[in-house]
Amino acid sequence: MKLDRREFLKLSGAGVGATVLGLYSGGTALAAPRVQPLKKKVKETTTICCYCGVGCGAIVTTYEDGIVKVDGDPDHPINEGALCTKGQAMAQVHQVDGKPNTYRLTKPLYRAPNTTDWQEKSWDWMISTIAARVKATRDANWNSAAGRTDAFAGLGGGELDNEECYLLSKMSRALGIVYLEHCARI
Repeated sequence: MKLDRREFLKLSGAGVGATVLGLYSGGTALAAPRVQPLKKKVKETTTICCYCGVGCGAIVTTYEDGIVKVDGDPDHPINEGALCTKGQAMAQVHQVDGKPNTYRLTKPLYRAPNTTDWQEKSWDWMISTIAARVKATRDANWNSAAGRTDAFAGLGGGELDNEECYLLSKMSRALGIVYLEHCARI
């Protein structure tokens, strides 16, 4: 059968039309996608990587009490979705081999002076004890002529954002701390 250009275009158009009608006419497609309901409810939380001072953003996906995965946050201005190998392994802080990390501390521990045993304490007890000791040390070492104390120093962390650094410096200045430094400069 010899086809000229006009007959070739007619047959091509008819073939495309028949294919389109076959796909949208309610017929069975050869590779139809299967729709499966999502049985697990997962939760995504944004966080900051805990390892270096860069402050990369991460998205932690959790299911019930376990971490499913850790991905870079594509909306974060620092890393734009990329994470280094340490950042990708951030889930190991909480889990090892899919099970909760038995070495991860979840409650405050206190070791009394001249003892070797650690005791679990409540957060309320720990915070009030720390506040009382800070107040006592500040009062005992206050230099009223200079309006400061030399008994304390402040050290900022690399994961702190601008607002947290601002609050840390304001709190330190209110306590009379003059030795205020950041870990990136040490």
